Amino acid sequence: MAAYYMGIDVGTFETKGVLVDEQFSVIAETSARHGMDNPMPGFFEHDAEAVWWKDFCEVSKGLIEKAGIRPEEIAAVGSDVLGCDCLPVDEHCRPLRKAILYGIDARATQEIAYLNEYYGEEKVRELFGHPLCSDDIGPKILWIRRNEPEIYEKTYKFLTGSSYITAKLTGEYVIDQFLARSSFSPMYDADGRIVPSQCGPFCRPDQLAECRFVHDIAGYVTAEASAATGLCVGTPVICGTGDSTSEAISVGITEPGKLMFQFGSSLFFYYCSDHLVYDDRVYGHNFTIPGTFSVSGGTNTAGTLTRWMRDTLYPELTKDGDAGSAWQAMAARAAAIPPGSNGLIVLPYFAGERCPINDAGAKGMIFGLTLEHTKDHLYRAALEGIAYGIAQNIRILESLGLPVDTLIAVGGGTRNPVWMQIVADVIQKPVSIPKVSIGASYGSALLAALGIGSLKSFHDLSLVIRPDQTIMPGEAGAAVYRTYQDIFDRLYPATKDLMHLL
Repeated sequence: MAAYYMGIDVGTFETKGVLVDEQFSVIAETSARHGMDNPMPGFFEHDAEAVWWKDFCEVSKGLIEKAGIRPEEIAAVGSDVLGCDCLPVDEHCRPLRKAILYGIDARATQEIAYLNEYYGEEKVRELFGHPLCSDDIGPKILWIRRNEPEIYEKTYKFLTGSSYITAKLTGEYVIDQFLARSSFSPMYDADGRIVPSQCGPFCRPDQLAECRFVHDIAGYVTAEASAATGLCVGTPVICGTGDSTSEAISVGITEPGKLMFQFGSSLFFYYCSDHLVYDDRVYGHNFTIPGTFSVSGGTNTAGTLTRWMRDTLYPELTKDGDAGSAWQAMAARAAAIPPGSNGLIVLPYFAGERCPINDAGAKGMIFGLTLEHTKDHLYRAALEGIAYGIAQNIRILESLGLPVDTLIAVGGGTRNPVWMQIVADVIQKPVSIPKVSIGASYGSALLAALGIGSLKSFHDLSLVIRPDQTIMPGEAGAAVYRTYQDIFDRLYPATKDLMHLL
């Protein structure tokens, strides 16, 4: 009987799923759109039941129908959900509130300030590996404890997104050891064990999920989950992880020297290293792949900012509901604007910022406006601003002695060739785009195959990844971008105090 592997990725605005065959070719893909709740400034949430689980069930059934296969032919299932989310559930895995999302949610600023005082700067660096930021789940749990004590008292487990989906499928509460240590610090130690003595400010040890490796079999599809998803009872389900990790796996970030930038609603990067790195501006941890380490970081806006630009500046392009043609039209207009956008620079901190400034109070800026500028200049300047942020993070890696041998771009943003050329020109490095650039769902399918032994190792997994194209840097705009990069680098320090006054 033929074997197929299912991977489903739940993102900020869309859930995507794929089925791959034994040659790891995609035989079916489908998706489901959803929104994001923004109930207050700095608060961003998802309804886990109505968004994450509903989408998973819809996409799972859709893949089986679209591929025309029998559910029993699916050999294993892998899932990933946008990382660093905080979801309290009861003993029946029912969400007690909407999930507090990843670093884009900045509600826990007071809790971060409290923890910095509670531990002290040196202890924070020792326990967390980086300055406390909006990506850390500990402060989010503490926010619930302080502001929603009735929910806190009812909480059976504090989960992140992938843990929730796996629990819904199998009844098992597990978390990828990399995600646990990178997001739930300091509640897990280097071996992935829960550290009771470090849980005190946050929650009870029994309220946390048990660690597994991402490709470990967490459990098997239950009868209840089978009825909801169309999957066969007893289908193996791997532990799963965050979307950025699966995205990195999907393009072969399995060896030191490789760097991935994920162009999604936010932008996240992973660098695979052969040693552990500590730096306040980025995050250094063990990596999902045993024996390797990661340097990672992210920006709070990428696709979210370009979507805002589309909806705010180009409503006429989406009046017929055709988002694809809107993006193509916007890219064509941006291509007609010269590098540097005629003296316009955008600080893309429209939802605060993570790396390298790690400032939830940072604000977006459109700098250099004149009466000659049009909305097309604004859009191109936004693309360039995100590229300047990428360049800052690459410089940090290189300053730490971490050479970037291969730079791979993935995610929806790679479908914009103008943006990819801007990135290559700003950083003056080749940017590779893989042949299968579906993203995290493909990575989760490959991890499912690894979990049941169809792939023998992470090295074997990397061998199935094929490059598609490489964007070479051009010289035309290089001098302009070097000048504007310097201005971009100086804008935030020059206005930080004024931003915070707002």
